[in-house]
Amino acid sequence: MSAPLPELADVEAAAERLRGVVRETPLLESEALNELVGGRVLCKAECLQRTGSFKLRGAYNTVSQLGGQPVVAFSSGNHAQGVAAAARLLGVPATIVMPADAPAIKIANTRALGATIRPYDRAHESREEIGAEIAARTGAVLVKPYDDPRVVAGQGTAGLEAVAQLRALGATVDAALAPCGGGGLIAGCSIALAAAFPDAEILAVEPEGFDDTARSLALGERVANAPGAHSFCDALLAPMPGALTFALHKRYLAGGVAVSDAEVARAMALAFSHLKVVVEPGGAVALAAVLSGRFDARGRTVLVVLSGGNVDPELFAEVLRR
Repeated sequence: MSAPLPELADVEAAAERLRGVVRETPLLESEALNELVGGRVLCKAECLQRTGSFKLRGAYNTVSQLGGQPVVAFSSGNHAQGVAAAARLLGVPATIVMPADAPAIKIANTRALGATIRPYDRAHESREEIGAEIAARTGAVLVKPYDDPRVVAGQGTAGLEAVAQLRALGATVDAALAPCGGGGLIAGCSIALAAAFPDAEILAVEPEGFDDTARSLALGERVANAPGAHSFCDALLAPMPGALTFALHKRYLAGGVAVSDAEVARAMALAFSHLKVVVEPGGAVALAAVLSGRFDARGRTVLVVLSGGNVDPELFAEVLRR
């Protein structure tokens, strides 16, 4: 039996659990960026969240409901840090299955949060199988990165916050764009955004070669990415949409947009220059879609989610030098 789809009440309940745990991240605006696109761009800066990404929201909402059981998770970094931080805050052991080639800063931060790390080879090992084996051997509960209603509801609190902030500004949005890997963030946020702004166009943004959500929405069924694609957006390289998340995507999303690594790098540099924030590649794809013109923001008010800021210093310096 499949899990029931989370609803607005679930997102609101998650917000209560997260009160005092997560930061209310700011909604940032730059006149220079507005002029570049010919519209109004409001950026939800989840790169300033505790652990450097939105992932603490879903992780804490899930782990807090497990009654103190140990947890295991698999992640390239941001979900790893979110689960590790949630486990530490709640006093439970955490084991994280991480690719050996994950950004060093994400591995170091996860270890610093007290989690045990089990490295694996992306090309030859299955993180799902490793996570299932650890869960079976230790009795730990697997905290999925996106395909869990508790995770999705927690991620949706970023959208709920954005709605309140937009209303405080007296603003409505014509469109909302968020990064999409497995789809938990945009699935959760779309619940809150669609309720508040039913006429807004909600779009998933993915790296080129990893546009499985956009293609799945166009076809009406989940499809996988072709093997062999490459992108430096390490946080968004899920092989295909989640079953639960895609059900929400079909309900709420208007479609998807794909952006190149070069467009993402430019967005990272402009976010640093004009918003004064550090955004990792996967966290910058939605802004890249607007700044590149892949999404036409002319004459429109657009909400953009900057989902994370955990980028290796060497890579960020290289991006700024380009």
